[in-house]
Amino acid sequence: MPVKAVIVGRQIDIEEVHRVARRGADATLHEAAESNLLRTRALLERALADGATVYGVNTGFGALSGVKVPTARLQDLQRNLLRSHAVGVGEPLGADVVRALLMLRAHTLALGASGVRPLVPQRLLELLRAGVVPVVPCQGSVGASGDLAPLAHLALPLIGEGEAWLDGQRMSGADALRERGIDPLDLAAKEGLSLINGTQVTTAITALALADARELVEAADIIGASSLDALLGTTACLDARIHAGKPHPGQIHSAELIAKLLAGSPLNQSHADCGRVQDAYSMRCMPQVHGSVRAAIDYAAAAVNIELNSFTDNPLVLLRDPNDHAAGFDVLSGGNFHACSVALPADHMTAALTTLATISERRTDRLCTAAHSRGLPAFLTNDPGVESGFMMAQVTAAALASECKSMSFPASTDSIPTSAGKEDHVSMGPIAARKLAAVVRNLAHVLAIEAAAAARAMDLRDHPSSPALVRVHAVIREHVAPFTGDRSMTAELESLAQAILDGALRQAL
Repeated sequence: MPVKAVIVGRQIDIEEVHRVARRGADATLHEAAESNLLRTRALLERALADGATVYGVNTGFGALSGVKVPTARLQDLQRNLLRSHAVGVGEPLGADVVRALLMLRAHTLALGASGVRPLVPQRLLELLRAGVVPVVPCQGSVGASGDLAPLAHLALPLIGEGEAWLDGQRMSGADALRERGIDPLDLAAKEGLSLINGTQVTTAITALALADARELVEAADIIGASSLDALLGTTACLDARIHAGKPHPGQIHSAELIAKLLAGSPLNQSHADCGRVQDAYSMRCMPQVHGSVRAAIDYAAAAVNIELNSFTDNPLVLLRDPNDHAAGFDVLSGGNFHACSVALPADHMTAALTTLATISERRTDRLCTAAHSRGLPAFLTNDPGVESGFMMAQVTAAALASECKSMSFPASTDSIPTSAGKEDHVSMGPIAARKLAAVVRNLAHVLAIEAAAAARAMDLRDHPSSPALVRVHAVIREHVAPFTGDRSMTAELESLAQAILDGALRQAL
């Protein structure tokens, strides 16, 4: 079934970013966008014709904003802006992030306050449809004044420069346009600046990480329920009355889901009268910890959804009265390019997901430790000593969890002056976003290791789990084979981690 197209130039959300970036959805301009763009472009051109001095339109940039540029050199100014600012380094951003960037740059321009011609967002969407993926190095932005360096790399292929991926081949931007029959764009006044001034790199990476985080917190509840059952844990901690007394919505959701997953488990019923009243925190406090992560996702997603639909350019062409075009307009310089509004939530999410990784690793450790696993063999082996079983899998989970901790110091608390002190406070938003994306990948693997260990523990028990968790077990077994002796499980765990991100465990329910 074709994936529904996304309409830009009106309200969009994280799910639509995910749809375009990873599911190949098309993106088209809203029907009202072209007329809005034509109107604001005409207003900007009127201001220039009247001799107004407008930052970045007929002046230099940053600390050079006091330099007036002659009308005859305005096109050179915009072209040189892209060239000079394309100084990013490091590995290229993934194709999914770049697809999101093409969509989001088109979207923020189509909102109508940047003063560009309709041709500019149309051409960005044309690259997206044609499968032209600009090569965008991941490092080089401090998150104000906008994500300048990476967005300059994104924009260069529009003018027939830079580099792009096309059908898996890396080539010059000029060759990519030629292959797809797309003409290079001749930039008009302000259009180069409008292509690079904004928070879209920070926002795109964070939006995709949040889409993954929603899947991972759901998976953590599912896998945690499997571990609780495999460890012969009590379900008393899931009693609704406990959570009604601390009614955080995320906590209540996690408690209800875990309880529902364990319902009807013969394994759980097999030790109902054992007299055990409570378990270790990594089992007993899953609703409180997992629920707090759910709350963090909601907070971050709310901020990102606002940012997705914001004017992030500078300067902005704004009507004095949106309902009365005759009332005039202003071209105003402000600071909407500053990515603090996303950097802080991204840092918060990094800490939250790190907490999810650390509690998952502790459950894996309990599954592997004979003194805590309630009758399971050491490291879930068949022949302890001769075999190491899941010993090193737990070590890998511990390494990943600690790596997440090392990335949890907030990037947004840092700042460093740039542009001769003109830009004296910056957000470090792209760094916060890239750390978040790295923690997402680590967490997926930590959860995959716990899932594999829980599945192995289930195989060793004398009673089956609940019907829901039996289905989850079957999905895990599609990626990780039963344990019959020591082997390298790297490829299997990688496969399971991706399946978790793709929603395979949730879909099993």
